[in-house]
Amino acid sequence: MTQTIAPRVRTLVLLLLAATGLLLAGAGPVSAHAALTGSDPQQGAVVDKAPTQVSLTFSEGVAVSNDSLRVLDPKGKRIDRGDPANVSGTTYAVKLHSGLPDGTYTVTYQVVSEDSHPVAGAYTFSIGAPSQTTVSVSGQEAGGGVVGWLYGFGRYVSYAGFIVLVGGAAFVLACWQRGAGVRPLQRLVVSGWLALTAATLGLLLLRGSYTSTGKVGDVFDLDLLGQVLQTKTGAALVSRLLLLAAAALFIAVLFGAYDKREDEEKRDLTFGLAIGGTVVAAGLGASWAMSEHASTGLQAGIAMPVDILHLLAVASWLGGLVALLVALYRAPADTPFPASAVRRFSRVAFGSVLALVATGIYQSWRQLGSWSAFTGTRYGQLLLVKIGLVVLLVGLAWISRRWTARLAETVVAKPRKATEDSDGEKEHATAQAGASASTSAAASGKQGTSAAASGKKGGDSQRAAQLARQQAAIDTARQKQERDADPNRFGLRRSVLAEAGVAVVLLAVTTMLTSTEPGRTEEDARAATSSSSAEASSAGALTLDMSFDTGGEDGKGVVRIDLDPARVGGNEMHVYVQRPNGRAFDIPEVKVAFTLESEDIGPLPVVPDHIATGHWSASGVQIPVAGEWKITATVRTSDIDQTTVSKNAQIG
Repeated sequence: MTQTIAPRVRTLVLLLLAATGLLLAGAGPVSAHAALTGSDPQQGAVVDKAPTQVSLTFSEGVAVSNDSLRVLDPKGKRIDRGDPANVSGTTYAVKLHSGLPDGTYTVTYQVVSEDSHPVAGAYTFSIGAPSQTTVSVSGQEAGGGVVGWLYGFGRYVSYAGFIVLVGGAAFVLACWQRGAGVRPLQRLVVSGWLALTAATLGLLLLRGSYTSTGKVGDVFDLDLLGQVLQTKTGAALVSRLLLLAAAALFIAVLFGAYDKREDEEKRDLTFGLAIGGTVVAAGLGASWAMSEHASTGLQAGIAMPVDILHLLAVASWLGGLVALLVALYRAPADTPFPASAVRRFSRVAFGSVLALVATGIYQSWRQLGSWSAFTGTRYGQLLLVKIGLVVLLVGLAWISRRWTARLAETVVAKPRKATEDSDGEKEHATAQAGASASTSAAASGKQGTSAAASGKKGGDSQRAAQLARQQAAIDTARQKQERDADPNRFGLRRSVLAEAGVAVVLLAVTTMLTSTEPGRTEEDARAATSSSSAEASSAGALTLDMSFDTGGEDGKGVVRIDLDPARVGGNEMHVYVQRPNGRAFDIPEVKVAFTLESEDIGPLPVVPDHIATGHWSASGVQIPVAGEWKITATVRTSDIDQTTVSKNAQIG
């Protein structure tokens, strides 16, 4: 049975890694965490007089650079002057040249939100009357492309490295101190340190390109790196590197001098390592908390310590789980792995789960703000997936606790006869291994005799090497047989392996969650947009927002129709298509139709012209009579995925 489980284990691990890769590959560009809530001029507006500046208002403070806000004329030439400036609160403006002619102008922006994520978008407004424009901003995608994918992968590796480093070291100190001398556990913790260090260096180099140009060639641009070092995120990454230097010293003591000390000295050193390790681990956790979600928004002073505690609980649970798995599978037979260590880890894991539940509830309330955000926002949907995985992981942990109890009962209550029988089985197994070795030695002896006929010295060295390899194989087989002899330990290994597999997927979902716009921010942006639309409607214009889902991949979004002045006769119509997070969404085709069912008029089709990314426009849309018109939008997101949505509105 133990011989057949290894291929299954390898297959399970490969499937889990493939699932993780699909999750990361499907993550796409990072969602913006600061949303555009207003602008002056408003998107789609037609103003009589050329404005002196363009201002944008975001849902939170953002960082701007020289090219963060750009205004382009119909031919694509920049007409802004000077650097963008913060005029009030979360509103940022850029000055325009004077004497601008009539036509349609494009505003593009690319800024960095307070929680370190890039935000990009574009919209148009017109002076005098709309016109055709040659500006194309379809390629503008903040945090996308190869650099965006590499940055996302680096974030995943950094989280994984932190969990393995902190959780593995905590497992050795709190659960199995003899593990400090076990080579596989040493390699595990050192691998976590190396992964976190390499990922942090990679993120520091990628950061400048990730938040600006998105070009691979700019990764090693020293000017961009200098700008990154002056930001909050750059300071956090540098702080993490300094703390990793302290962590290297901690690892050297833990796996160097610790195992060689006497019991009394070891107790004192354990206390010192526990205090120092906790400080370093908390500092590493703070390098995330000080630059991401927790550092902005509601109750940031409380949210940051809660976020650090959340990260430490995750590392203690999942990192300790990985260390337990390594100990169960890779610990040598001459270093017995006691059931008491599993029981101690079970208590640590239980405390970690309680901390995760408490901190997770607070974080969910802070980031969502309402029950509807659970299903109405991408953040809420990912959070539901994460909660489901945590529940599954707790269920598997309960199974592991049962195996642990059985293992402990077997160790305590094993009768002497069973011990003797076990010893007899081991002796029998050793005898069988010895017989195999004798047979192999006899065969190799024959080979050695033949070799001696051609050259005695060369034959002796070859025979000695063969015997050494055979003895190593015998020792490995004996250790594996001893490890697999206990069915309770074997069952515990399988349940812990299943836990580790779920933890891999959970980590991928968590990484996606940290780079997704919080539900509270998304709903606030929607409310601000609706308020802006209501104001425009009261001024004589009509704005309709309609959600759509074509059913295909990347088929969800919102289509907004602006009709000005929404009266009988000629009207100006602008159509905007956005993703659920508010970003402009370029689709192959959008068509609009007007139907007045009470008078049996229509449908009157309108095919608007494409103006910019996610923006279509049509002039002279004729409304023959006043009434409650049914406005229908047909949206096509691919060659085969299409849907039609509609709303009624009073016109005239």
